[in-house]
Parts: sequence; C-alpha cells; structure tokens
Amino acid sequence: MQTIEPPVTAGDGSGDPPRPSPRTAPENEGNLGLAGFAVVLAVLALLIATVVALLGGDDDGGTAGGAGTPVTVSLSEFAISPAAITVPEGGSLTVTNGGTAAHNFSVEGTDVVTADLAGGESETLDLSGLAPGDYDVLCTIAGHADSGMTGTLTIGGAAGGDGASMSSAGHDMSAMSDSGSSAAGGDTMTEEQYAEMSAAMDESILAYPAETEGVGNQVLEPRVEADGTKVFELTAEITPWEVEPGTTVDAWTYNGMVPGPQIAVDVGDRVRIELQNDLPMATDLHLHGINVENDMDGVAPLTQPSIEPGESFTYDFTADEAAVAMYHAHHHGQMQVPNGLLGTLLVGQMDLHRGQTIGDEAIPADLRVSQEMPLVLNDSGVIGLSLNGKSFPATTPIVADEGDWVLVHYMNEGSQIHPMHLHQFDQVVVAKDGYPLDNPYVADTVNVAPGERYSVLVHLDRPGTWVWHCHILNHVERETGMFGMVTAVVVEPAG
Repeated sequence: MQTIEPPVTAGDGSGDPPRPSPRTAPENEGNLGLAGFAVVLAVLALLIATVVALLGGDDDGGTAGGAGTPVTVSLSEFAISPAAITVPEGGSLTVTNGGTAAHNFSVEGTDVVTADLAGGESETLDLSGLAPGDYDVLCTIAGHADSGMTGTLTIGGAAGGDGASMSSAGHDMSAMSDSGSSAAGGDTMTEEQYAEMSAAMDESILAYPAETEGVGNQVLEPRVEADGTKVFELTAEITPWEVEPGTTVDAWTYNGMVPGPQIAVDVGDRVRIELQNDLPMATDLHLHGINVENDMDGVAPLTQPSIEPGESFTYDFTADEAAVAMYHAHHHGQMQVPNGLLGTLLVGQMDLHRGQTIGDEAIPADLRVSQEMPLVLNDSGVIGLSLNGKSFPATTPIVADEGDWVLVHYMNEGSQIHPMHLHQFDQVVVAKDGYPLDNPYVADTVNVAPGERYSVLVHLDRPGTWVWHCHILNHVERETGMFGMVTAVVVEPAG
C-alpha cells in the first residue's frame, strides 16, 4: 500500500474534537402491517416462481417448454434462479423479483432488459428477436452482478450449444477446461486460472488507497443571519462521480458530492436548509433522525408540495437535542437515495460514557476524541457497494496515532443489512440512532440495517494497517479482487 500521511486534528478543553470536524482524506429511513404484508408477498412470489421452475425445469436447471409458454425466472439477494436458463427459439421469459431489494434482468449485449422490479413484481420479456445461441444474463444494478446475480441464457437447444461465450460472476468461462466452470459456481478451474485470481486479488489490494475525482461528506459552512439562524444551501443535481478508479457514473448529488455535504450544528440552533432542485424530476428532503414539525417532514405531496425542477423549498427547524442524523430524498427515494441524494447531519455532542469500563475497554474520564466521522453505507443505485460514496480501492483510510480514540457513526443509506467488522480492535457501541445507550457494549462486528445509525468508539492502540469492512464477503471481494465496502485503519507507532 502507499504511504499515508496522518491527518491534522485539533481539540478544545472539552475533550471532543471541534464540530464540524472534517475528515482528512486523500483526493479521493411506515406502517408495520404494510411492510410485513409486502414481505409475505415477496416470499410467496419466490416460492411460486421456484415451484414453477422446478415443475417445468430440465435436468440442467433451465426451463424449456413450448414457444408459447413463458419460461420463469426468479431474482433474489443475490441470485438469478435458475442460473442456466433455456428458452425455445421465439419464446419468452417471465421474470419475478422474489427478493426485497430492487433487481432487474438483462441479456448482455442486447436491448432485452426488464425495468427495475420491486419485491413481488414481475415482467415478461419477448425473446423472439434473439438468435439461437448462448447469452450472458445479469442484474445491472451496481454491485449486484458482482454479488452473484449472473447466469446464462440459451435460446433454442442445450446450453452452450454453439460455443458462444458464457460467464458467471464476471468470470469468462470460454477460457476454462471442458469440465470446469467459474469459481463462483463451485466447479473446478485450472491452476492457471486460480493463479490469475490470486494475482488479481493482490494487485487490487496493493492499489489502495487509489485517487479518484471528488470527495464526499465535506463540511458545509453555514451563512449565519443576524438572529443567529444558521442557513445551509443545497443544490440537488446530476453530477459525474468517480466511484472507483476508471468508473464514473451520473450520480444524483447534493452540491456535487456523495455523500452530500456534512451539516453540523449545536443543540438549540435555529436551522434553515434551502434546497434548490436542478434535477430532471421532482424531489424533496427528509430529515431522518431530527425532530421537526409536520410541514417540515419532507414527504411530498403529503407534508409539502413536490419541489419541481427549477424550484426550491426551505426547511426550517430548531435543533432541540443531540442527534446523529441523515438527510435524504423521500420522493422516489428508491432511486434518488441510492443514486446519491443522501447526506449527514450532526447535532451537538453525545454522551460518550467517560470514566466507565465497557467490556475490556476503560474509557478515560478525560477522554479526548481525536477524530469524529460518519461512515455512510450504500449498496445499490449507480453508487453501488460503497463507503462514503467510494468503492475500494478508492475508499478513504482512517489515519491516526497509536493510542488515539476515534468516534465513528455508521449510517446505512442502502437497501441491505451490513455487518461492519473491524480487525483486532474493539468497537465500543455507545449510541443507537443518536441516542446514548444505557448499557453500551463491545463488539467486533456491528450489524447495521437500512436507516440505522450506530456510533462506536475505537481505541487505536496497535500500530499497523488494519482492515475494516462489511462481513458479507461478496460485498468486498469478487473474482477480479477486492472492491466495495472495504477501508483501512492506519495506526502510526507512538514516538
């Protein structure tokens, strides 16, 4: 890895870093009944699709029938079932999303693709325009193919009948032995192919930290009016965003960055957020974790008119208690948020249980936090599997001195749970959703569900470079190496 310079930090007599406390970086949220019913529908759809597939399937896991009978395929987290699909020439394919996250089904190299299907939704694709042969299929939502949503489609005849290229989890199968398939499929590969995978992993790790254009979560300074009101200006727009080296997407951003700028205020502050909409569609802004009046809740058209393109809206509230919060779009949030319309909002300072011993960690009575930072988790949309808007090796390392204490706020703006694991250091979980815990605890893996925020203290008392990552392993590794939700802690030796 490259040499990483430690950040410059500052503090005051309180023992906490000044807020806002920007990261030093290299160039780089309801009705329970309805939710439960949706889950039941999704599971039922998956069961139906699976039974139909089994009843109509051939011995190879595909489903071949008459040209007038659609073949069925099910999508889930994270698989296309069956993975080897056979459809008669001139046939069709019914795709059902049996999962909970949005997925699509695309035939690579063609214009045959479903819409992004929510859980329980289906779409039938007409395949009559496809010539006989073998095709690669995948979910094109960022990160989903790398997590296993790939397969093959054979039009007319047995799979592989014309020798066309096939792939699984992004691995080219045309270069494999006759009896082998991809490692993701669990079959045998040649020694040379295993060696290539090992070399790719090493190369991907040694590229860290890689420089990319754009840095998210930068502190936004307010305009302070005569009465003390702090005014923050946000512009929602589509902006090029380099997620990882060489991968630039059209991100939906606040002020041109992902995550959007960090807003930090004190308890008691009067706050105004002025949002200008320069997007091609309407939007709104929900303050997730902040106490506001109903007309400031940001759910158009219920609590406010939609903010149409070219229009603006002002959100006005008093920060009445300490908070670890997020702000994000609510209008078509299933698209706008994972595509980048999200940001962090911190209010005041939380109780860090100074002077207590939690597990094996004794928190000093005079604890000084050297760095405080949000770590925003995402997994879908154009941004995909990422930490603070970047995918490894472009994620930003935490650089600190031996003995430092850091405060990290996990914020899950994605569609999936992410168990965040830090190698060799205890994570002292001091708060949940911004509320200090009566019984804080120690964990090496913290499970963060969508919309949740967990605040953890970490005592960095071991020099070295240590890995910090989501422990759903296909969120961090693929056949071409390490990617996605991985960062590192670099602890410089004392003295």
